[in-house]
Amino acid sequence: MPARTSVALAAAAAARWASRTAGRGKGSMIGGLVAAKIDPDIMRRLAAGKRSAIVTGTNGKSTTTRMTAAAMAELGEVATQADGANMDAGIIATLTLSRTAPLCALEVDELHVPHVSDAVDPEVLVLLNLSRDQLDRVGEINMIERRLREGIASHPSTTVVANCDDVLVTSAAFDAPHVVWVAAGASWVGDSVSCPRTGEPIVRSADGWQSTGDENFRRPTPDWWFDDENIYGPNGFSAPLTLAVPGRANRGNATQAVAAAVAMGADPGKAVAAVGTVGEVAGRYGVHQIGNHSVRTLLAKNPAGWQEALSMIDQDADGLVIAVNGQVPDGEDLSWLWDVRFEAFETMQVVAAGERAADLSVRLLYAGAEHTTIPDPMAAIASCPPGRVEVLANYTAFRDLGIAMERAARARKAEQ
Repeated sequence: MPARTSVALAAAAAARWASRTAGRGKGSMIGGLVAAKIDPDIMRRLAAGKRSAIVTGTNGKSTTTRMTAAAMAELGEVATQADGANMDAGIIATLTLSRTAPLCALEVDELHVPHVSDAVDPEVLVLLNLSRDQLDRVGEINMIERRLREGIASHPSTTVVANCDDVLVTSAAFDAPHVVWVAAGASWVGDSVSCPRTGEPIVRSADGWQSTGDENFRRPTPDWWFDDENIYGPNGFSAPLTLAVPGRANRGNATQAVAAAVAMGADPGKAVAAVGTVGEVAGRYGVHQIGNHSVRTLLAKNPAGWQEALSMIDQDADGLVIAVNGQVPDGEDLSWLWDVRFEAFETMQVVAAGERAADLSVRLLYAGAEHTTIPDPMAAIASCPPGRVEVLANYTAFRDLGIAMERAARARKAEQ
């Protein structure tokens, strides 16, 4: 290993130690930033010799990556992010801490896929879905599709595991030499009403979709698909698909994870069993006891993700808190609130929380959803009747609530 890389790794280790000593966290992110500053080529050097799978898309990256890593585990030790850090620093940190692992399952932000692919030369690329997300950072979704398409063209040996129900994903993967098509579902179609290749309308039917401007651009026949009970694959494969995480979207995520692991050489039956073991993912779907409330936390970051998460809400819960912030990582433009169908809560009492609770309150008012407004999420939870409380939050609200719940748990333990 070049001396520069050795120095970068030593500096990263020192930065991690300093961060932990100062009580600023695990230090993996700062370690990755320091390493990249010293050796800009360190990602490529650390990934050399590893067989890698990359997972990307607007929604479901963390869950699918965790499932893919679990399904690949029978092939050997797998390096993967534990916390969803999907940009360069987080990826470098993961590779730094798992230098002996022969395999990688890496979650990668959509904008970063082309250059991360250049560095790690993935054996498999998983494309989940594409929809609007943080327009003030990411930009228009068709631009992301074009960049992914260009990145895929630069790696013709990569097997692309693509969601054929998503028009934009299909367009990105359509010309790739090696594609495994998965019918993973697409309940949100608001960002793919026109063909990304011709601009002509997309026509949908019970059999799928097709472009009116290009008769050849239509929904491909899937190699893998699922229903409410089973997963199905090539050569007549089928198996019961039982998951520890809720929602139809996660059944689609699991199907793509299995397809990716099988493309890497995993046994299909073992891969299906492995994805079923994945439960809480970086706090998502976790259940926490806070006083007389059993709190389940769900994360959503954009209209498509909110629509899926809202379908997972238990309407029989004793309370529902929706927390929304508008910080830079969330996207400061919250106009997407008007694209989400909050009308689903006409019969459920809601508490609007977060830094942008007032914006959410206006949207809930127009949706006809009965609600109160309490900006502090912990206070909002405390205001709910005793019992089960569902909490749905966007990125920084979810993160900050997690920190607050950890502090509350430590305080209770100190009192005992």
